[in-house]
This record gives sequence, structure tokens and C-alpha cells, in this order.
Amino acid sequence: MNALLLKGTSTTPSITLDADKGIFEISGRSVADSPSEVYLPVMQWLNAYAREPRSTTLFVFKLEYFNTASSKVLLDTISALSFIRNTKVLWYHQEDDEDMKEAGEEFFELVNIPFEFKTY
Repeated sequence: MNALLLKGTSTTPSITLDADKGIFEISGRSVADSPSEVYLPVMQWLNAYAREPRSTTLFVFKLEYFNTASSKVLLDTISALSFIRNTKVLWYHQEDDEDMKEAGEEFFELVNIPFEFKTY
């Protein structure tokens, strides 16, 4: 399966989905005007990956900030992970960023996937 590598910009996150290397990460800022366009390839990739996933999948979210429009597509992305067996989410937030920690906790409450919260 081909990796999905999207370089981040000032309004879009860096996205690395590489099944061969076992790297699944979304990091940076997500404040695009049309986040559904940004995350469409991610959803398509995850749907294909779900047909033949690795034995375990560790998905890292290391977002500095995301806007309200991005929160919906992030929830959709996290929800898509619930269809992949043995998936765990690592939700990183800066040590003093309670808002980002709470956002991760809210996502955790809405899906049936193990989350681990880490600071950096």
C-alpha cells in the first residue's frame, strides 16, 4: 500500500500514513477553510488500509491547534479508526495546553478506541 505523505503548511497539518513503516501521524495546525478537502485523502487511505491493516495500529495526533471546522473532520478520522482492529491513539498536547488535552478527552468519549495522552 502506498504511503500518504502530505507536507504541512501554515493552515494544514503534516500527515504521514505509511503502513510499511508503521507510521500514522497528523501533526501541526489544522485551520484550513475547507478541512474536508484536506482530510478526504486521509479518509480514503484509511478505508483502503482497514481492509488489510497491520496487526496493531498506533495513530499519533500531535496538533498544536485546530479550528472548529477541523474538529468535525478530525472526529470523522478518529471514528474511521474504530473500524481498524487493534488501534490505539496517542494524543499529544503541550504540557500547559489544557484546551488541546480536553479536546482529545472529548474525542475519546465519542469513540470506542483506546487513547493515551502524552505531553511534550
